Amino acid sequence: MNQNIIEKFNDLLGEEKVKVDEPMKRHTTFRIGGPADYFLLPSSEEELSGILKICKNEELPYFILGNGSNLLVSDEGYRGVIIQLYRNYGDITVKGNEIHATAGALLSQIAAAAKNASLTGFEFAGGIPGTLGGAVVMNAGAYGGEMKDVLKEVTVMTAAGEILVLPAEKLEMGYRTSLVKTKGYLVLSAVIVLEQGNQEAIKARMKELTEQRVSKQPLEFPSAGSTFKRPEGYFAGKLIMDAGLRGYQTGGAQVSEKHCGFVINKDNATAADVCRLLRDVQDKVKEQFGVTLEPEVKFLGKF
Repeated sequence: MNQNIIEKFNDLLGEEKVKVDEPMKRHTTFRIGGPADYFLLPSSEEELSGILKICKNEELPYFILGNGSNLLVSDEGYRGVIIQLYRNYGDITVKGNEIHATAGALLSQIAAAAKNASLTGFEFAGGIPGTLGGAVVMNAGAYGGEMKDVLKEVTVMTAAGEILVLPAEKLEMGYRTSLVKTKGYLVLSAVIVLEQGNQEAIKARMKELTEQRVSKQPLEFPSAGSTFKRPEGYFAGKLIMDAGLRGYQTGGAQVSEKHCGFVINKDNATAADVCRLLRDVQDKVKEQFGVTLEPEVKFLGKF
C-alpha cells in the first residue's frame, strides 16, 4: 500500500471512511473474496469526484460496489480502489407518485417506501437483494417486472467527473444491460415513477412474492442470486437440473438442491471453487443440450 495515496484519501474522506486491505468477503453476498487494497465509503458527490480524480492521477483502477449481491471477487482480492455506495449513500424521498433515491438505497427499502406511500409498480423488486445503482446498471428484474418499466431518469457521473441526467428512454435498457453499463457511468441517483394503488393489495402482492422466493430459493446459504443469464428459449435452472447437476459440488461451492439456477457457498467456498463449478456446469450443459450458459455474476480481480 502506498502511504501517500492513503493520506490523500484520508484528507478527502476522513480516516473512518478509508479502509486498507479490506477483506471483500465481508462485502459480497457470496461471502467470498480476498482483500482490496483501498476500500472507500464516500457519502457525497464531491467526495466521489475527488476519489475519481485521485484514481486518475495515481493511475489506480477502481470499482463501484453496492452491496455486492451479484459479485464474485477473486481469492487474491482486488489491486485497486473499491468505492462502496451503500448505506452511506442511500437516501429515499417520496414526492407524489415519484420516488427519488440515491445509488446506495436498497431495492427492498425503496419497495417498502412505495408500499407505505400506497404506490404500486415496484413490488417485483422488493426481494431483489441489491442497491438501486446496481439495479439500474443491470436493468434488474424479477417476477415479470424490470427497472426499465419504472425509471423516469437517472443521474450519473462520468469517469471525468461530469454529471449527466439521462431520461429513461435514452438508457438503452435490455436484458441485464444498459447504456450505463456499456459506457461505464457511475449511478448517483434515480427517479422512479409509480402509480397510486391500494396499500392492502400492494402488501398482499409483496407477501406473495416473498413466499414464492422463500419457498423456491436457497436463501439460507450465501450466494449471488441467480448465477446464469436466461438463455434464449430456455431456463438456466432447468437445463442444469436436466443435466443431472442438482447438488453437484466442487470444494465448498454447490449447485443448490433447492433451485439449480443458484450456486451457493455451502462450506467456506473459495472463488476458485465457484469458478471450477461454473465451468463444469457450462461444459455439461453445452455437451448435453448444445446451449452455452453465460454467467450473470460479475467477476472482480484475477481469475
